[in-house]
Amino acid sequence: MIPMSEREPSDVAKKLLELAEKFGQIELENVQVVVEELTLQLQPTIAATRGVAALQPSAAKPMDRLLEAEFVKPLEVYPGQVAEVQLGATRSEGGTRSVAVRIGGARVPPFYSFEGANPNRPAFAMDVFDMPLTLPKAIRQHYEGVMDDPAAWAKKSVREFGADIISFNLISTDPGLKNTGAEDAAQTVRDVLNAVDVPIIIGGSGNKEKDPVVLEKAAEAAHGERVLLNSVSTDTDYKRVVKAALEHGHSVVAFTPMDINNQKKLNRLLLDAGLPKDRLVIDPTTAALGYGIEYSISLLERIKLAALKGDPELQMPILSAASNAWGAREAWMKTEELGPREYRGPLWETVTGLTMMMSGADLFMISHPATVRVLRGLVDSLFGIGETDQKIEDWITAIE
Repeated sequence: MIPMSEREPSDVAKKLLELAEKFGQIELENVQVVVEELTLQLQPTIAATRGVAALQPSAAKPMDRLLEAEFVKPLEVYPGQVAEVQLGATRSEGGTRSVAVRIGGARVPPFYSFEGANPNRPAFAMDVFDMPLTLPKAIRQHYEGVMDDPAAWAKKSVREFGADIISFNLISTDPGLKNTGAEDAAQTVRDVLNAVDVPIIIGGSGNKEKDPVVLEKAAEAAHGERVLLNSVSTDTDYKRVVKAALEHGHSVVAFTPMDINNQKKLNRLLLDAGLPKDRLVIDPTTAALGYGIEYSISLLERIKLAALKGDPELQMPILSAASNAWGAREAWMKTEELGPREYRGPLWETVTGLTMMMSGADLFMISHPATVRVLRGLVDSLFGIGETDQKIEDWITAIE
């Protein structure tokens, strides 16, 4: 057989044509062709019988319309579900609340109505303290005359500002403040429960040694009312609080400082201590607008998605302290170029709350009445409740 390198170009072309006619296609491997000019010409019969494309430009007309195809929504199916937690017990349930509030129960990410409907709306708790404290003027002006009376403060929050829940904070028990005893704190809890008929969150002062004692007595004072005890962490006597919650029918907040692994660890400890998943709310920490809020966004989204994907150690409703926004000096400091503090502070808290709500939070602690009003209106809109004349083209106004 004569090597290809020694053959005439015409012989090579003839051989290629023969192969193309016989097999309809040819494939060359490890071949190097060095020629000045190579022309392949197929007979018309080959093109007709073997389906070899003609070497002439296509004369087909361009399409005048798109091909029709059915659109199928790319819907995600989530195997997991967030536990549902009830706050408050009605009279038929052994408590004295006029209404109970349910949070959690999510099967899809927040407001993914195109994938499914979550059973419960976000809920809003307004902050009340057991002693007067230094608050920004934008908040303080709404509570003038009641800050010395926690029961009156709570009543005003419900009747005038529409609080779904009262977040009652026993800050006077801090040894660095009044060092109020646990028994006296428990009596104040009873006063607030008698003043309002909405569910209650009971918080301590943040003192790791004293809070378990205070929350234990508060749980006893609120027996049967299904309050939310706020909070426990890995470095507190969480077993003492869990025991009190189980004895008196309450739920517990698990607080961790922005670490998903620590949150899982604490949740696991509480579950192992006997606290059911439907009696546990987690607080992975809310960073304020402009003060690391992007970290909270990432953390809440990771927790919520992990829960929906089936992680049992993260399938709990999320608490967000939107009122942390007032810790940002831009929310309250007197700086003319930033605009009036009366608007700036509530906006700072509102944007913080809205961001956390979109990231997966279920329950919010809020200080300013306007924040509650705006966030509730946004939730109504997102759930398709109520009517509005607002047109989408009016949402953005061009300024010349």
